[in-house]
Amino acid sequence: MSTKSYSPPKFLIELLNARSPSGYEDEAHRVIDRYLKPIADKYSKDAMGNRIATINEKGDPVLMLAGHMDELGFIIKYIDKDGFLYFDTIGGHDRIMISGRRVNILTAKGIVKGVTGKRAVHLMNIEDRNKVPNLEAMWIDIGVESKKDALKLVCIGDVATYDHDFEFINGSIGTARAFDNKSGAYVVSETFRRLAKLKQLTAKVVTVTTTQEEIGTRGAITSTYAVNPHIAIAIDVGHATDHPDCDKRKFGETKLGFGPIICRGANINPFVHKLLVSCAKKGKIPYQLEADPRPTGTDARSIQIGRQGVATGLVSIPLRYMHTPSEVVDLKDIENTIKLLVIFAKALKKGQYGHW
Repeated sequence: MSTKSYSPPKFLIELLNARSPSGYEDEAHRVIDRYLKPIADKYSKDAMGNRIATINEKGDPVLMLAGHMDELGFIIKYIDKDGFLYFDTIGGHDRIMISGRRVNILTAKGIVKGVTGKRAVHLMNIEDRNKVPNLEAMWIDIGVESKKDALKLVCIGDVATYDHDFEFINGSIGTARAFDNKSGAYVVSETFRRLAKLKQLTAKVVTVTTTQEEIGTRGAITSTYAVNPHIAIAIDVGHATDHPDCDKRKFGETKLGFGPIICRGANINPFVHKLLVSCAKKGKIPYQLEADPRPTGTDARSIQIGRQGVATGLVSIPLRYMHTPSEVVDLKDIENTIKLLVIFAKALKKGQYGHW
């Protein structure tokens, strides 16, 4: 499949390009609102910024689909006398990746462009060249000459994201700064849109695009309490290990283009896992398995222990180079994840709560 013949979903691209660091998800809100609010039987937002869309309100069981809309970012903490901006990170950055990047700063007056800087390699001694730079050794340059000039454009507490929007690499494989986890937010939202067209659906389906996952699955905690689901599936990205320098003995074997990754382990309800695999086989959807012996690094870990406990599953979209400015995903895996969730939702029968 050539790049020219593959048309990416407009909804997905709008989400990928929306800038939404944890706690500042406004741009993603507007995209989700536009696509889901008109078709939901019930649509709400909460104090955390979660977006909660419901169909088939009287259905049983209650199925919650969760994908977080927030992404990594930077927050401005200090401006020096020459107008250089010092920052802290939002979420788990690899510091070696930060310098020399174009960034967009979200301000009350609009987007301000900047570049992350540090001392050039030519000006370092041998010891410094071999070190990962500390945050205080990096800054954002917005091309001004003084703190006074900088304060005309930005404010302490403004946030920034990398300036890396979506583009194709080859065929259906694309790159963007925030596939983690705009792809998951898109999957749960598009699944909702397809389910909303069905006339017969046993389950009540509640799709939640959650906030602040990157700083502690915070939106998932409050939204799970509000929705009070019987069954839930978190959709996130998972590490594709099909690249050099990745020991499969440690990390397992998962690949781009080989379908969604279905998790097994302590965080995962056995009924939900079994039904996900059965639905993948029924729909002839390629899938992969991963094992995680502890609470996963996703919304699933908080959803599982919400209220009295929730029968929880986790489905991940294979991704290379997580938490870098250029994450890589095969869009076919995204589509297959949606297909899997649609079949799963349709397969639920009244009274199936995942108790075991």
